[in-house]
Amino acid sequence: MGISTFLEATVDPATGGPVNHAERLRHAVEEIVVADQAGLDVYGIGEHHRPDYAGSAPVVVLAAAAAMTKRIRLSSAVTVLSSDDPVRVYQAFATLDGISNGRAEIMAGRGSFIESFPLFGYSLDDYDELFEEKLELLLAIRASEKVTWPGGHRPAIRNTGIYPRAVQNPLPVWIASGGNPESAVRAGTLGLPIAFAIIGGMPEKFAPLVELYKRAAAQAGHDPAKLAIATHSHGFIADTTEQAAEAFYEPTAKQMNVIGRERGWGQPYTRATYDAARSLRGALYVGDPEYVAEKIVLLQKNLGITRFLHHVNVGTMPHREVLRSIELLGTKVAPLVRKALGQP
Repeated sequence: MGISTFLEATVDPATGGPVNHAERLRHAVEEIVVADQAGLDVYGIGEHHRPDYAGSAPVVVLAAAAAMTKRIRLSSAVTVLSSDDPVRVYQAFATLDGISNGRAEIMAGRGSFIESFPLFGYSLDDYDELFEEKLELLLAIRASEKVTWPGGHRPAIRNTGIYPRAVQNPLPVWIASGGNPESAVRAGTLGLPIAFAIIGGMPEKFAPLVELYKRAAAQAGHDPAKLAIATHSHGFIADTTEQAAEAFYEPTAKQMNVIGRERGWGQPYTRATYDAARSLRGALYVGDPEYVAEKIVLLQKNLGITRFLHHVNVGTMPHREVLRSIELLGTKVAPLVRKALGQP
């Protein structure tokens, strides 16, 4: 059980003005500390290069919190590997792994936004090829201290050591997917854990992708029972369902409509859309601890997940309320879920 965030810096509902990026970064460190104290297992930060998100360098924020926490795992959510250098990605997360004494993770994906491609000089025509090549190199680096690489979109490497080495062997690498069958097959074939972003529709509809992932893993000689499956879903927890529903609606609707206009979605995000998504079989985990726990248990039974990532900020929300939601997830929701699933 854990938290994911993009370090949202959309319009502050209290002031009507933009959120200060520096303040949002400091708030994130505080969130990680609270999540650790509340007994949560993981905190992940997504990489974006836009004015409405402050998380262009997730590993730096995670490292800032590493020395202030004891047990929580620290992950990207995601690292846009297609537009990054796998050598630097490994070095950064191996450094985080050393600072945190073995708590770092990489969640690698192609990204849901495309700003990083022109920013770092890559063509969207190479979208799929870039990810496949760079994932292969990242896995080669984590497997061996010295690496020889023939080159491609990235220059060749000839029997060169990559340092520092991670504390964990191997450093965990997840594949993140928004529901692409090819991603499920790739992760299963490589025997890597997978994280599905489920932000709309009914989560149970991801069951065929889970089966595809497991089937690909089995065909490649991996034991599907040993593989981890995570989901990332939007939501918010308060002391009552009514409080949660009212607090989360406006920032969610504003941000979803911004993204909808960018991507040409036909229909605006309305209160009716939101309320339908809050239903038991919907993709929003909004409510009091008992209701959110019930939804997570249903999700686990439908998909067999081993990790649930709760994305609390979709648009900017009051910091105090976000901290309270994180605290409730760790101290109230997680124990209810573990008890229902027969876990210690």
